Amino acid sequence: MEETISYLFTIFQRRLAATPMSFFRYLYRKIDWNDTMIGIKGPKGCGKTTLMLQHIKETFKGKDLNKVLYISLDNLWFSTHDVIDVVEYHYVRGGTHLFIDEIHYYKQWQTLLKNISDNYPGLYVVYTGSSMLQLERSEGDLSRRLTMYEMRGLSLREYLEYEGVMQMPPVSLEQLLSEHVGIAMDVCGKTKILEHFKKYLEVGYYPFYKSVHHGYYQRLQSVANQVIEADYPNVEDVTMPTIRKTKKLLMILAERVPQLPKMNELYKELETDRNQGLKMLYALQRGGLLLLLSDDAKSLDNLSRPEKIYINNPTMMYALSPKVDTGTLRETFFCNQVSQSHEVRYPKAGDFLVDRKYLFEVGGKGKNFDQIKDIPDSFLAVDNTEVGYRNRIPLWMFGLLY
Repeated sequence: MEETISYLFTIFQRRLAATPMSFFRYLYRKIDWNDTMIGIKGPKGCGKTTLMLQHIKETFKGKDLNKVLYISLDNLWFSTHDVIDVVEYHYVRGGTHLFIDEIHYYKQWQTLLKNISDNYPGLYVVYTGSSMLQLERSEGDLSRRLTMYEMRGLSLREYLEYEGVMQMPPVSLEQLLSEHVGIAMDVCGKTKILEHFKKYLEVGYYPFYKSVHHGYYQRLQSVANQVIEADYPNVEDVTMPTIRKTKKLLMILAERVPQLPKMNELYKELETDRNQGLKMLYALQRGGLLLLLSDDAKSLDNLSRPEKIYINNPTMMYALSPKVDTGTLRETFFCNQVSQSHEVRYPKAGDFLVDRKYLFEVGGKGKNFDQIKDIPDSFLAVDNTEVGYRNRIPLWMFGLLY
């Protein structure tokens, strides 16, 4: 057993040595690493693995590193070996910390975590998984032991730091609404923000853009395929025909968003029914490929028909859409960045209702208040603008929220 498991330690050490420590994602300092069981879920390519390895590299030095093991369950090694055997081996030899990557590749991942929690007292576990992962109600005892975090792709603020342009702390929404002029003047005094904003929209949401010099959008298409072909069937019991229909659904929507297609016609085109069609739609949302907007936040938990559908983020739009519409791009950026930590709904007037209070209309530099005039707490998010005034806020500034 020792000879076979030594392979896992070799892989772990190799990946740890190659882990950069110059930039940390927004979630890194928010995690309480003292919790005994921590879950980190999020879309593929957002940096979950790097975050976990950075914590190991920063925290465990010298002999303490012998108490740590990192494994990734998408490794072919686990097709012929049992995870529990690895946990047992590590634990009886003084292991105190176990880091499990891609846990959704283990079909009964919740049972695995429960067994580790029950049978290996004192063992700290951190795992990452697909954003599709959900705690089943039947596993309520696990949810009480587990602290779950969700990770998004890079914000514009993080992108500026990642590029070495500038560092600044996140701005709260309330601070942005009241102090945007001063914040914008400070940022624009240090850099040409609109140039960076344009580049961010094209490539900046997924941190791995720096390591892919050619074929970046093809790589993103592969990420989308992997979410549907690997994550989806590993998390839910779906058939190959459903996987094919889900891929077709994504490509149809990539051509038509944000206008909501006539759903009945869409289901007919996919040769499926309403129930199955909505399940595929919500699977794509959980997989980090779509954003679904409703006029009622609860309806999105009940598989109801969304009012509007977007590709999840601008960078994925460029990878999937044959032609990127500027208006759609703006709305997608706003919804993606704001929904990270705020409730976003589809309103009767305007484009977005945030936290059931603030109404936003998104548009170009010449956008006016005609559509939302006389409505309290209404704002314009305007593109191609460095510094705003009063309730006209530059669109790029909504990328400073996390």
